[in-house]
Amino acid sequence: MSDLPHAVVILGATSAIARAVATRFAQQGHSVIVAARDVDEAGYIAADLRIRYRVDAAAVAWDAEDFESHGAFVEHCVERFGEGLGGVVLCSGYMDDQENVQSDQASMRRTFDVNLTGSVSTLDLFANLFEERGAGFIAAVSSVAGDRGRQSNYIYGAAKAGLSVYLEGLRNRLYHSGVHVVTIKPGFVDTKMTWGDVPFAASPEDAARAIVRAIEKKKNVVYLPWFWRYIMLIIRHIPEFQFKRMRM
Repeated sequence: MSDLPHAVVILGATSAIARAVATRFAQQGHSVIVAARDVDEAGYIAADLRIRYRVDAAAVAWDAEDFESHGAFVEHCVERFGEGLGGVVLCSGYMDDQENVQSDQASMRRTFDVNLTGSVSTLDLFANLFEERGAGFIAAVSSVAGDRGRQSNYIYGAAKAGLSVYLEGLRNRLYHSGVHVVTIKPGFVDTKMTWGDVPFAASPEDAARAIVRAIEKKKNVVYLPWFWRYIMLIIRHIPEFQFKRMRM
């Protein structure tokens, strides 16, 4: 078994990446809280983990958009595992078509609430808890879309860019407390969000393996697959006068 904390919270646990991450932790013998808006589906996942890997797995309702419930949710996690609770992995996300978001204020708000404000609201509560204890980790799935604004998904990208900056600041804040923060930036992963004939798409299982490894090795920022770091490095260095003319 790895040196990771015994119990880990998975936020947005019904996504393909989150399921794979929860499975990865359970395979290593860690207890898991499977947290999602669809608590029934989360319950199926938790039951499967208990049966397959003989670990303590619990399903808890969590909705990024229900801000008033976040405090009680974190308190419930603490009550469930006490000092054994030592890590949280955020996998929630929402991405609508760019044209829809431009014309639908509700979709635009949801894009920011799910990907940024609701995530920050919850993660900051865990940050306060781990900072007080002087131990723990926070890992969150952001996106390469946040590295530079592109016309094809700039609203989603803006929300993920905000999340990445938040995580960077949180990493800076918590470093001296012994709490580590990992930013995960996937390119294309074979999930419902990117369904279709997408070249070089990583499987959720490969993504989960890389995420857990990044947590174990206390990486700061990890691109998935690895080559996206260099793709985005090139894109970020295209001069603005040229970039604004491009269709991306």
